[in-house]
Amino acid sequence: MEAILYICHGSRVKEASAQAIDFIHVCMEGQSNTIQEYCFLELQSPTIEDAYDRCVQRGATKIIAIPVLLLTAAHAKYDIPVILCKMKKQYPEVELKYGRPIGVSDKMVDILVERLKETNEKVTENSLVLLVGRGSSDPDVKRDLSQLAGLLKRRLPKSQVQDCYLTAASPTFAEALEMAEDSQSDRIFIIPYLLFTGILMQSIQTAIKKIQKKGKQNFVLCRYLGYHPKIEKALSERIHEVSEEGAYVSNYS
Repeated sequence: MEAILYICHGSRVKEASAQAIDFIHVCMEGQSNTIQEYCFLELQSPTIEDAYDRCVQRGATKIIAIPVLLLTAAHAKYDIPVILCKMKKQYPEVELKYGRPIGVSDKMVDILVERLKETNEKVTENSLVLLVGRGSSDPDVKRDLSQLAGLLKRRLPKSQVQDCYLTAASPTFAEALEMAEDSQSDRIFIIPYLLFTGILMQSIQTAIKKIQKKGKQNFVLCRYLGYHPKIEKALSERIHEVSEEGAYVSNYS
């Protein structure tokens, strides 16, 4: 029997974990698999080990592990596979397939455009859009987010679009805000490229409140991604990539 194991990042903020669980429950409804479990890499329970055990106890003979992560980085390439390999050794009779994170796609750019439109503020040729990612020392993160920024720029040909990062990559969010202050842009749109709320979202809000006090420009904070049918569809595609014979299987497993 085939099981789906959804692996979320985890957060110290209870609201973020609740949002992740609600999101996964919606995704589960779209799949026909009887056995479906969610878990967290860190900071929350159930752990990957606990949920993997639960899949086996419920009768799984094959487990499809899907990282519920936006971009490919160390968590997807190392941290999660290390735990999965340990569980594979514990249950060698259970087949394991590991999928990809959501990654770069036009679907994700569609959502970014929606988040801009929701503000009811017009994006003009004098506007600057900051696409703010979590950040990582892994170069794949910067590659992917800069590619998303480029795709968004195609949708907004008269405006500037800049990717920036909250941690471990440059330009940092703080540097991007300084650049925005020094620019001729009169309206700065900030799109948090985060699935759910959390400490990073709170840090963005704090930085914007601080800079808005100067009153030089209009800073417009968009919603983080949150639940969206197109993200649900992207996860479904990742599941079906690895569930079919001869289909893609992540090299990181």
